[in-house]
Amino acid sequence: MKVLVVGGGGREHALAWKLSKEAEVIAAPGNPGIGEDVEIVSISPKKHKELTKLCVDREIDLVVVGPEDPLIEGLADVLRENGITVFGPGADGAGLEGSKVFSKNLMKQAGVPTASFATFTNSDLAKEFARQRFDAGKAVAVKASGNALGKGVIVASTFDEASEAIHQMLVGKQFGLAGSKVVVEDRLAGPEFSLLTIVGDKNFVSLPVAQDHKRALDGDKGPNTGGMGAFSPVEWVTPDLIRQVEDSIVRPTLESLRMQGISYRGTLFAGIMMDEGEPQCLEFNVRMGDPETEAVMLRLGSGFLDALLAAATGKFIEAPEVLPNAAVSVVVASEHYPILSSKGSPIKLLECPAGAKFFHAGTTKIENQLVTNGGRVITATAAGPTLRDARKLAYRAASAVDFEGARYRSDIAAE
Repeated sequence: MKVLVVGGGGREHALAWKLSKEAEVIAAPGNPGIGEDVEIVSISPKKHKELTKLCVDREIDLVVVGPEDPLIEGLADVLRENGITVFGPGADGAGLEGSKVFSKNLMKQAGVPTASFATFTNSDLAKEFARQRFDAGKAVAVKASGNALGKGVIVASTFDEASEAIHQMLVGKQFGLAGSKVVVEDRLAGPEFSLLTIVGDKNFVSLPVAQDHKRALDGDKGPNTGGMGAFSPVEWVTPDLIRQVEDSIVRPTLESLRMQGISYRGTLFAGIMMDEGEPQCLEFNVRMGDPETEAVMLRLGSGFLDALLAAATGKFIEAPEVLPNAAVSVVVASEHYPILSSKGSPIKLLECPAGAKFFHAGTTKIENQLVTNGGRVITATAAGPTLRDARKLAYRAASAVDFEGARYRSDIAAE
């Protein structure tokens, strides 16, 4: 079987690496690290016609779309119109991530437990709503409705912080069109986890639960990022809790989509927060999480490819094998991430410890020299019999990544 993985980040590296154990894999556009594991072809995810031609010419059996942008832009629709099997929702289903307004309204219609909210295009009205919530004793989160690459959420502790976030998004155009509408919602408080489900027409199957670390600095301080690390399993997330989330959040969401005539074949990623002991849905993503995917892939045995193919073809999905281990991912980022990224700094990689893997995210090559090409550069990931073992090994791997300004959090998966 031939599989095309679309994308070129750490998540796509992990997907390509895992799928290459069961199929011939090509990645587009890939990156130097992905190219060490599978064939890469330099085609941008935005080049829908070129990707379609590649699939036809190379007789691709399954396309796995990694990032959200091409899904939101309708790549899966274009490929399906040309008879190509795709794991990833069409543009209508991808609206769950492409528009937080659409997503929150759908949650409300479906009865999904989520924070109380209102949506705005006018900054004065948004600020007045935020003031009312603070006057009522509530803090708020301000979210850009569109896709802001994981950085469009400001958790405000004071009205002034909320007001500034609203102004920056709606007036200052901080996130461009992605921030032309905002969601202002009550701030929830509690531990979080990520539930990734493989969804098809017949059923859905949840992958091992992971927990990520969003803040840039140790102690969950600093600005939000796309993710600085992740680990799996999450010991306090019980099988009963997973079933509760599936029944109260995943299933009603998929049923609501179907009632709107939307067929969803891909990943549904639910960000969950436990608020006063009950699971609440923070948001949906329409692709696998990053860096959660890097950790989860090291916990899967056989059957992952079969599960994706069954979902993509509308057949019954059998759960892939889950190994009795633990995994930890540590993101090695550029010095000023997420404010600034790094490009062109030479990277020196020492030997990766056995049981660990370097998943490349923001790397490229200039004159055969591996260099930085983004904010999150390499995700050092490791598996072990216990979370403590995996964490120790992941940090050994992270310490083997060297470039100017390289940094990583020291408390990923800390007890």
